[in-house]
Amino acid sequence: MVGQMCHLANFAANPACRVVAVADLRPDLAAAAAQKFGVARVYGTHRELLADSEVSAVVVVTKRRATGPIVLDALNSGRHVLSEKPMAYTTAQAETLVEAARRQDLIYSIGYMKRHDAGVARALAALARLRADGSLGRIVAARGWCLGGDTGRAQDNFVMTGEARPDGLELWDDGPDWMPRAMRQGYDNFLNVFSHIINLSRHLLGPSPTLLESAIETSGAARLALDFNGIACTLDLANGANGAWREGLAIDFERGSLTLELPAPFAEQEAQVIIVHDGQSTRPARATSWAFRRQADAFVADIVDRKIPLASGADSVTDISLAEMVYERQAGGTA
Repeated sequence: MVGQMCHLANFAANPACRVVAVADLRPDLAAAAAQKFGVARVYGTHRELLADSEVSAVVVVTKRRATGPIVLDALNSGRHVLSEKPMAYTTAQAETLVEAARRQDLIYSIGYMKRHDAGVARALAALARLRADGSLGRIVAARGWCLGGDTGRAQDNFVMTGEARPDGLELWDDGPDWMPRAMRQGYDNFLNVFSHIINLSRHLLGPSPTLLESAIETSGAARLALDFNGIACTLDLANGANGAWREGLAIDFERGSLTLELPAPFAEQEAQVIIVHDGQSTRPARATSWAFRRQADAFVADIVDRKIPLASGADSVTDISLAEMVYERQAGGTA
């Protein structure tokens, strides 16, 4: 679903590139998706696709433990890569991928599409202005939240078949060696859902926060305390199955605040920016755009312009490292 609705549909609509091939281990699904999106060539494996000389870049959307091996094959074959997140399960795995991209001088982007949201771009510009002009004073604290619920899928722009998901993919380990097996499902969910708001907080507040405290409940909910070069930021994380999706980041100044309210992951709308100054709030107007479409367009443009992506593989290693640190503290009972 994600591969078709969020990626294939957007690249097929981009006049600056051509979608020349799809690969899937399920032949009926591959053929149906290719027909739906007008793709001429269908391959049974990613290695067959990578043997196609006309392919210059690939998007990797697969089961999470298979992402790293496929991305590594693609990078080693000289292809630019946009990979769904999480990029890997350990810092060492992630660094292996980044090194492969560096060695081949390739664009390697990670699917933190929320960095491409137009509302996020407005928030980033507003934050830079407020910090420069001092109109709200200094930043005193920040807080973020991800209380997952309805993912906001507004359309079913994909096809599906009844084929079983086949085995045969190479899988990387789903956690570092020290991580108990009982922790790994929660760790997987943490990386898949909560890494977005961690990544976005780094985008707005600073790339390399220090983890001060962390706590993970048996339900999988978590609370983190981060320090962004003197700015304390707490993150409250819970993955609820019911209700509306609630996710955002509030940055408190001495005389006001900037709040960013994010849409549900698949909702085709922009994030809302709210600025409070002396008790008066303003909400900059939102246009109609979709973070996934903007991410696809940016990936193509980054390749053409040889530009470092907004969510590069090199930068995204930090998200894996922070997640590892949170769970290592939990495993050691020091959280």
